[in-house]
Amino acid sequence: MKKERFLRSIRLLAECYHAFERLSGSHIRTLGLTPPQFDIIATLGNTEGMPFKELGEKTLITKGTLTGVVDRLEGKGLVRRVVCVEDRRSTIVRLTAKGEALFKRVFPPHVEFCRQPFLGYREQDFDKLERELAKLKQRLEAAADKV
Repeated sequence: MKKERFLRSIRLLAECYHAFERLSGSHIRTLGLTPPQFDIIATLGNTEGMPFKELGEKTLITKGTLTGVVDRLEGKGLVRRVVCVEDRRSTIVRLTAKGEALFKRVFPPHVEFCRQPFLGYREQDFDKLERELAKLKQRLEAAADKV
């Protein structure tokens, strides 16, 4: 059976993603958070909060998991739920003062930690990588829209 060439590239892309997740997750756990908790705190940081739906889209956390993680963060006093004034059926999730302080304490060191594997990259390396990834994303989305 002939091996499809694109499968090697997809596998490499997935392996890069998983390696980054392992690296990032190991550091996040040293900060006393789980990766989903950090994802929510990082997404809400420097914002006025956002509806559950938007938070789920930006974090890529499924709705069922998102609710549980927000519940735990709320229990720790890091986030709070607020009824949306414009649409009372919608709930906004916001960082509390304690959550904002945590964001300011953990986000910059985590970004710096994750920067380390990229130190050898030049601007043109990033440009080339982003061009190719954007092209692949566009093609995958176009194919998915046809299904």
